[in-house]
Amino acid sequence: MSAITKYWEDLSVLQVNREPARAHYVPYADKSSAAAGKRGNSPFYGTLNGSWKFRYYDSVQDVPEGFYEEGADRSEWDELLVPSCWQVNGYDQLQYTNINYPIPCDPPYVPDRNPAGLYAREFEVPEQWADKDKYIVFEGVNSCFYVWVNGSFVGYSQGSRVPAEFRLTGLRSGINRIAVMVLKWCDGTYLEDQDAWRYSGIFRDVILLARDREHVRDVFLKQEFADNFSSANLAIEVEAVGDVRLSAVLTDADGVQVASGEALVSGEGTIKLAVDRPVLWNAEQPYLYRLYLQAGEETLYFPVGFRKVDVADGVFRINGQAVKLKGVNRHDSHPSLGQTIPINHMIRDLKLMKRHNVNTIRTSHYPNDPRFLDLCDEFGFYVIDEADLECHGIGSGDNAIDNEIHRLTNDPTWHDAFLDRAVRMVERDKNHASVIIWSMGNESGYGDNHIAMQEWTRTRDTSRLVHNEGGAPHNKGSANTESLDMLSRMYASPADLEAYAQDPANVEPFFLCEYSHAMGNGPGDLHDYWEIIYRYPKLMGGCVWEWTDHGIAVESPKGERYFAYGGDFGDKPNDGNFCIDGLVTPDRRPHTGLLELKQVVAPVKIVRSASAEGAYEVQNLYDFTDLSRIYIQWKLEEGGKIVRQGTIWQLKAGPHQAQLIKLELEDAAASTARLLTFSVRTKEESSWAEAGYELTFAQFELGASQPKPAASAVVAASPLRARVSGSELLLQGGHFRYSFDLAGGTFNSLKKHGVEMLAAPARFAIWRAPIDNDMHVKRLWIEEGYDRTQMKVYACEWRQRDEGTVEIDVRFSLGSHTQRPVLNGEVTWTIDGSGQIKLAVQARVREGLPYLPRFGLQLTMPRGNEEVEYAGYGPHESYIDKRRSVKKGHYLLTVDEMFESYIYPQENGSRYDTEWAIVSNEQGMGLRFDSNLPFSFGASHYSVEELTRATHAHLLQKSAETIVHLDYRMSGVGSNSCGPELAEQYRFNEREFAFEMKIKPVFKEDE
Repeated sequence: MSAITKYWEDLSVLQVNREPARAHYVPYADKSSAAAGKRGNSPFYGTLNGSWKFRYYDSVQDVPEGFYEEGADRSEWDELLVPSCWQVNGYDQLQYTNINYPIPCDPPYVPDRNPAGLYAREFEVPEQWADKDKYIVFEGVNSCFYVWVNGSFVGYSQGSRVPAEFRLTGLRSGINRIAVMVLKWCDGTYLEDQDAWRYSGIFRDVILLARDREHVRDVFLKQEFADNFSSANLAIEVEAVGDVRLSAVLTDADGVQVASGEALVSGEGTIKLAVDRPVLWNAEQPYLYRLYLQAGEETLYFPVGFRKVDVADGVFRINGQAVKLKGVNRHDSHPSLGQTIPINHMIRDLKLMKRHNVNTIRTSHYPNDPRFLDLCDEFGFYVIDEADLECHGIGSGDNAIDNEIHRLTNDPTWHDAFLDRAVRMVERDKNHASVIIWSMGNESGYGDNHIAMQEWTRTRDTSRLVHNEGGAPHNKGSANTESLDMLSRMYASPADLEAYAQDPANVEPFFLCEYSHAMGNGPGDLHDYWEIIYRYPKLMGGCVWEWTDHGIAVESPKGERYFAYGGDFGDKPNDGNFCIDGLVTPDRRPHTGLLELKQVVAPVKIVRSASAEGAYEVQNLYDFTDLSRIYIQWKLEEGGKIVRQGTIWQLKAGPHQAQLIKLELEDAAASTARLLTFSVRTKEESSWAEAGYELTFAQFELGASQPKPAASAVVAASPLRARVSGSELLLQGGHFRYSFDLAGGTFNSLKKHGVEMLAAPARFAIWRAPIDNDMHVKRLWIEEGYDRTQMKVYACEWRQRDEGTVEIDVRFSLGSHTQRPVLNGEVTWTIDGSGQIKLAVQARVREGLPYLPRFGLQLTMPRGNEEVEYAGYGPHESYIDKRRSVKKGHYLLTVDEMFESYIYPQENGSRYDTEWAIVSNEQGMGLRFDSNLPFSFGASHYSVEELTRATHAHLLQKSAETIVHLDYRMSGVGSNSCGPELAEQYRFNEREFAFEMKIKPVFKEDE
């Protein structure tokens, strides 16, 4: 390898022979082919995607000299599809790490044994390209690469996720040969320390372009507006190679010409087009004009969205309207292809986001595939476009040094490397309407090099805001934030957010670039954030971390398909399942957290009117759209039955306005409780949803809470006989036989008509299988023994009050070895002649303990109890702080349907605020549960212990029995895997509490 210059550790060399960055486009032969958007239709385009010869080496030191020469022997090489990531094709080490570098932290140096991938293929140049200039464009190569064509060196580039373009000379008609050497690491690796799988290779498209000898090299579309947006000027700034006669035609979306112009451009020039009454682009109505630039034999096509981004009095605006950014952070991530993302996969993401009321995407933490921004323009999304820059590991590489995270940004030898990443992002994406904010990277400290990026960006493009989370004061970087347009924070609590908004000294708009960490069963704080964001104009909104779980699709030796995470491939260092932190699964199935986000940020809200009795206010939270495109279905239920329903079609409230609706419900009046449900739906089919798609809903209880269904028909209670046998108290009625363990203080058998309802003794439980957001408090829980408590019975006494009632008093504690008991309590079990069991618990939690995960009764029911019927919220799981997306109603599910599978098993499937529940076999034989207050309820085939033990969903051992949890209270889920601690109001922090529950064996057909 001595013949190859070692650029990969030389900060003074970021590229050799690479063309200056430019806007992303492909030249076409005419307007019709350009408008079709299929680059394969262009005679000036060729693809080098496909099968390449490939050879992997563990070290660049082992790469043979002359491998790039035309006559090199490649007969033993493998075949590899380009684009792809070589790790998902069986080469090298799959590795996930969040903060820590996978190499020694010794910038700019990387290990001498630096893995290398060699690529080679043949390609043919069309004869009609003979008089053209030829270029090759690599859309994305990780981390650096060298290129040779026909044995001659073409160039070098680094910076993984932005294009590298080279002019090709010395090509010949017929067959040409290209060779590429890609290195896994270079000095740029220190700037690409994103929280993600560490992939390598040519992972985005490779294309060939033929250009006129004199051609348009770059285009920058700039816009100016009249104060009232009655007119706009489009300035088409052009950089040309040679002298170019340029004509420009702007049409509307239907192809009708609205403006045109011509110019002779020598080097640089501008054509200005005037547009009267422009239709403005926004994420709700993404209207795109079409701009065609004709020069020589080439036609360039650019969709144009007229829109203005600014800040007025601390309020973020688009087109003069205050806008809330309801966003997610999105990585390029595919469960089997890694960071190579097919176009249909991108479309699927965007459709899912639209269907769940997301309007903003932060491209965390690098520019996404350029086609993704084309789709964002078309579908309508606001994009925070982020530079490929994160050096988080610098802070952990030498954490003895205070503020080490700022080391590289304050080092002048890294100035060009930082700036290069801003320049190449901005130049590539500057013509996209969807891009509203430039972001200077992520978790890289804040200092002189960032400021240089920001100042260059603001000089180059005055039409967008500049963002850098590192510039927030708490990060303790440079105090110079003049080149930033907004304040940004990660994981600020709702209280922090409100404190900022209430302080008149804070004049900048505030953006949560990351919040509400969506790892596992979560997030549980979305509603709290958005109550505050809507309340204060200077709060811009935020982006949930993050869109998708980054699991890798693999197969176990038994043929079980599952998603792997850090450490599953023997990778060190790794951050385990911290990459499983999204709103959707790797194959894009929504988690319940995404359903929660959909409801919380919904564009329509319905509330009771404060001014008109019996009326409801429909609030339009759209920023640009009136309500004429939606309709509302409503229904009124009594006792679970619909008594009235209707549809409201005539809605017209403008953006940020409201209108009253009044329903005539008097003739449906009843003394029983009623439930009114509104469903807000789309009138028309769209690119992302069918007509009638539900955007959101609202429910209102009219009168008292819903009644419980009538209990069993009145039957004379049988005499209740009680006798002691050994340590058991045997209770017998006309149709039931119970056994109570006097030594254990609990029931161990419940039979009705000879059918056993318990497969194990009932017990009290405080432990839940830790959710990912419990990861910090879990240590405290385990230290106190919450995961291993046992019941100590101090006293157990029973008495028969009369012929029909038996009472059993138990004084008990729950505790574990080493520690004092977690709680002490008294429980009274009351059994009557009908077979009903009433549980009444008084409990006291030891002072000084962390809050409890839960408290309740756990029952194990025998095989066959698969049917779950309940009144409460559903159909999916809900918790005290994660319940906005569920509807109150009457549900009939299976035990399997109650289960919510997470890649890393954890507490799931609980139903908050349940009024009553029945778990039974299909014939209706089972147990019914009622309480004087709503309770949390769950039924599962997986015990708490099994969910705690298993590390992957496919490793769970499913029980034939059904485990039922009847919880007085369950702590919330929050977002503390990365976000703030669980809010006080959602913690089970009571030191004393009382709980009552009624349990009764039933045959449902007799109820």
